[in-house]
Amino acid sequence: MQLKRRGLTSGGSPLILFMCQLIAALDVPLDPKILEGLQQPPTITHQSPKDYIIDPRENIVIQCEAKGKPTPRFSWTRNGTHFDTDKDSRVMMKPNSGTLVIDISTGGKPDAYEGIYQCSARNEHGTAVSNNIVIRQSRSPLWSKEKLQPYIVQEGSSLVLPCRPPVGLPPPIIFWMDNYFQRLPQSNRVSQGLNGDLYFSNLKVEDTRSDYICYARFNHTQTIQQKQPISVKVLSMDAINETFAAFLNDTEFFGDSPVGERRPTFLVPTGQNSSKLVLRGEILKLECIAEGLPTPEIHWMKESGELPIKKTFYENFQKTLKIVAVTEADGGSYRCTAKNHLGLIHHTIKVTVKSAPHWINEPKNLILAPQETGILLCRANGNPKPSITWLMNGIPIENSPDDPSRNIGDDAIVFSDVQKDSSAVYQCNASNEYGYLLSNAFVNVLAVPPRILTASNHLYQVIISRPALLDCLTFGSPVPKVQWFKDNHASVLDGEPYIVHGNGSLEIHVAQKADSGKYTCVGINELGKAENVVHLEVKESVRIIAQPEYRVVQKAGTVVFECRVKHDPSLELTITWLKDENSLPEDERFVVGKDSLTITDVTEVDEGTYTCIANTSLDKDIARAELTVVAATPTPPIIYDYPDPPSDLELTDEHERSIQLTWTPGDDNNSPIEKFIIEYEDGLHDPDVWHNLTEVPGQKTTAHLKLSPFVWYSFRVISVNKVGRSQPSSPSRQYQTPGAAPDENPIIVKGAGSEPDNFVITWEPLTGIQSNGPGLQYKVSWRQKDVNEEFTTIKVANVSKYIVSATPTFVPYEFYVQTINDFGPGPEPLIHVGHSGEDLPMVAPTNVRVHVENSTLAEVHWDAVPAKSVRGILKGYKIYYWKERSLNKRKRRNTGKSSLMFDKNKTHGKLPGLEPFSHYVLNVRAVNGKGDGPPSPDQHFETPEGVPGAPAFLKVTDPTLDSLTLEWSPPVHRNGILTGYTLRYQAINNTHKLGPLLELVIPANETSWTLKNLNYSTRYKFYFHAQTSKGPGSSLTEEGVTIMDEAMASRQVDIATQGWFIGLMCAIALLILVLLIICFIKRNKGGKYPVKEKEDAHADPEIQPMKEDDGTFGEYSDTEDHKPLKGSRTPSNGTVKKEDSDDSLVDYGEGGEGQFNEDGSFIGQYSGKKEKETAEGNESSEAPSPVNAMNSFV
Repeated sequence: MQLKRRGLTSGGSPLILFMCQLIAALDVPLDPKILEGLQQPPTITHQSPKDYIIDPRENIVIQCEAKGKPTPRFSWTRNGTHFDTDKDSRVMMKPNSGTLVIDISTGGKPDAYEGIYQCSARNEHGTAVSNNIVIRQSRSPLWSKEKLQPYIVQEGSSLVLPCRPPVGLPPPIIFWMDNYFQRLPQSNRVSQGLNGDLYFSNLKVEDTRSDYICYARFNHTQTIQQKQPISVKVLSMDAINETFAAFLNDTEFFGDSPVGERRPTFLVPTGQNSSKLVLRGEILKLECIAEGLPTPEIHWMKESGELPIKKTFYENFQKTLKIVAVTEADGGSYRCTAKNHLGLIHHTIKVTVKSAPHWINEPKNLILAPQETGILLCRANGNPKPSITWLMNGIPIENSPDDPSRNIGDDAIVFSDVQKDSSAVYQCNASNEYGYLLSNAFVNVLAVPPRILTASNHLYQVIISRPALLDCLTFGSPVPKVQWFKDNHASVLDGEPYIVHGNGSLEIHVAQKADSGKYTCVGINELGKAENVVHLEVKESVRIIAQPEYRVVQKAGTVVFECRVKHDPSLELTITWLKDENSLPEDERFVVGKDSLTITDVTEVDEGTYTCIANTSLDKDIARAELTVVAATPTPPIIYDYPDPPSDLELTDEHERSIQLTWTPGDDNNSPIEKFIIEYEDGLHDPDVWHNLTEVPGQKTTAHLKLSPFVWYSFRVISVNKVGRSQPSSPSRQYQTPGAAPDENPIIVKGAGSEPDNFVITWEPLTGIQSNGPGLQYKVSWRQKDVNEEFTTIKVANVSKYIVSATPTFVPYEFYVQTINDFGPGPEPLIHVGHSGEDLPMVAPTNVRVHVENSTLAEVHWDAVPAKSVRGILKGYKIYYWKERSLNKRKRRNTGKSSLMFDKNKTHGKLPGLEPFSHYVLNVRAVNGKGDGPPSPDQHFETPEGVPGAPAFLKVTDPTLDSLTLEWSPPVHRNGILTGYTLRYQAINNTHKLGPLLELVIPANETSWTLKNLNYSTRYKFYFHAQTSKGPGSSLTEEGVTIMDEAMASRQVDIATQGWFIGLMCAIALLILVLLIICFIKRNKGGKYPVKEKEDAHADPEIQPMKEDDGTFGEYSDTEDHKPLKGSRTPSNGTVKKEDSDDSLVDYGEGGEGQFNEDGSFIGQYSGKKEKETAEGNESSEAPSPVNAMNSFV
């Protein structure tokens, strides 16, 4: 079946409109209540982690939960094949669930259930699949047995105590303790490395101890394994001189003179440079441990930039640099420096950051009505860039039934004119060498009239001048259009001050009392409509209008903190007092009144900060004041108190922008008045709120005040002495300043386009007191720059933004914003310059050329696009390229597109990482701030041959006595035309020594080969690679063993283990020993016997050998009683040398090497001369006995 892969990119506005329609179709609110009563494809709601390590002591539970309607059915695969849970009595699937429970409590073996599991949940609308869940059993192996020698070292030397913990799953946590389970103290001199070893930069005598013990804690199984204790003895020069004789025979000393001061050297890492690979999001740990005397200090720096302060931590006494949540920016070279006063040393660690796939756009469930259009997006990033593959209902999409409404792209599937049978579950898999992401997203085609999901008659309460947000969550298919109405009005709420969001919510930016009332939202689609009513109440905010103030009180005195509050009467008010941010002490001296806190009989402990918190259900206000307690004044007491409030406020010298205020000070209460604070209230714009206007010294009782136009002023005065502030004076009479034109224009004026055909002007609006008069408006003016035309002007009110529509694309505009009220315009405004919105580039790069440099690299050249065609700011050029097919295969197989971005000033770029011997296609596009322009015509090019990859597999089959058959599969990546294979092989004996290397060339069309004339019962090692005209590729290695002669092995093994055979061998040995003794006695007596006579007759008699035809020993007879044994020679003087008379089974066994098994039984055999010659001719250094052959299989 051929997939329909139509491009999603084209030039011009129709594509923009089409994509907008797609996005609109996707914006569907999903809520569990929506799906009640509706058909739904399965959705995986819970699953076990991808890497699932199980505890062997507990039952195995593999989670898989899903929802859908009808209820999904579940099935599992294990290692890629169907896992039939009914055939295993230990496996149970939970009812109405896909969760597997494997019972191992009654003797089951957990390792029998290790593997890769995947769950499928299906109903009639589709199939959802889980991740691949890798089940592995946790392991906490014991330490291997080892004999640890004590360390005896000189004071000042460095030392590393190895831990080498057993390999567990997951890896253990390492720590060092003593026999009393106390952690060994560590410092910048003595510390544990990341590998668990214990490092001493220099040793001291107090480091001597016999219980350095390394422990490995396996958290998963909650077990701790212990290494054998290590003994360390540190000797000073005096101790060495005293104990030299005692240790001379047992110990090798490191030196016979004290170890002096020395420059630092690194214990770990070694060399000057090293490298480290870390994945994005993981924790990077770099380690440098140095030795030296005195102890070196470690410092870290990043050569290519600064260390990230918020993510960088130092551990292990600065020896370990830790960076959390690693990103690509953390890659680079890091330098650690070890330094003492004798010198310093550096080590550079190059850190490379790679990344497993992570989502940019994860596919989302899509609910569409019949004939609607929608899109599934699947975009992921990673290093290397992840490859994207699609599945439908768990099956590769290229193998799924064709659907004319579906158009498959690289990272998107577009649905158009969908039908009810288009419902399915799609899986997107994004993977690279460091991991994968798998996401399920269903496409559900439904026809449903609107439903309102927001609760009916819900009451919303907000504080005045704050935003109000009224919800209207709807569901329907097609997506309902939402409209809002207020009270009983028929007009739709749209435009300022109302905003209707995409999810149906109605927002009022600045709620006012007039906005209170009943609101009705209506959801409409072509199948019907639904409506819902909610209510809005706008409340007054809570304000502390008389705040507590700083007080200085004598010990045993009384203090009162005032806290008067104004709030909305319909809301319940709660006032809470705190002392130093904690509750008030449980003390009857603290009396909380309606508007105050009184403390009597004040003591020193009462000093602190007192906080008044005024709360309603919607907001709160907070005020604080300090209390200072001073010593009591001796008699006659002088009472210091805050001053009395001023009085007799009078306004004179009235002008439009100024006035004079005079007052009479109150009693200072024994503390001179330091200053007066003058406050004002704006009865027009901000009634009941007092603001600081100015301060004057305590000696003055008159102030000349500067005023603003169009303000209703009232003034009051507060006296301040060292004790505190007085109560405010009574307000003055009200003075209304006349209005005037504005004194200032808005600040922070900006202009930029948000769409290709608009220009958006924004500004910071003026406050009420800045308006200078009624009818505040903003005059917004603009014109195209460098075009001979007048400014276009519009006046707006109560907004801070204006959008100029129908503008040309990306042209400069001059604009300004001026304030206007009923009295006239503000000052002349500044003229600003901005650009209208960008659009996609119009023209593709031309004259695209490709130069192939080698089998994996190509260089692309192009001509720059005209500046006018960019329609925005040129960001650069992007090359899209993809492999169309391998030249080994004629069938086209498109792979995922790749892209590279190049600087705007470049007209050429290189494409690395290409596959050899492949056909590629590319095009080039200009890129601006809006996106990619149209592609250049596709350019086709081919990469030359390269060396091939390794064969797909190599295995040894059909072993016989003298032959082995090798089978293989050609390389997956041939990278050219294979010219043949090269096989090299050599024998391996039982001591793992290698024989001579033989080489064989095999034709390219072969996939198996039989090697003949090999030695039986011999292990061979094979090296196998393919080659093209460019040379050989990577090799695969494998080993195989020829079989032994079963009949010979059976006979020899059976005889060697029989009791009668062992007894016979012992009897023969005893008989030989008796004969040797008799011969020895006769020689000593000087008796004559045939051998003696022959020696007397011949100076050099020929020694009679043993029979060689049957390999047996010579026998004694009456006539040959004294015939010597083979290999013995009697000297002419009649004496026998000691070495010639020693008995040995080796001597009597033709020099063969006797073998004994573990229980002492003899398993060697006597062999004739021919067998020995055959053995010597073998390439192995040992004769291939059946016992040796069996050992080679063990």
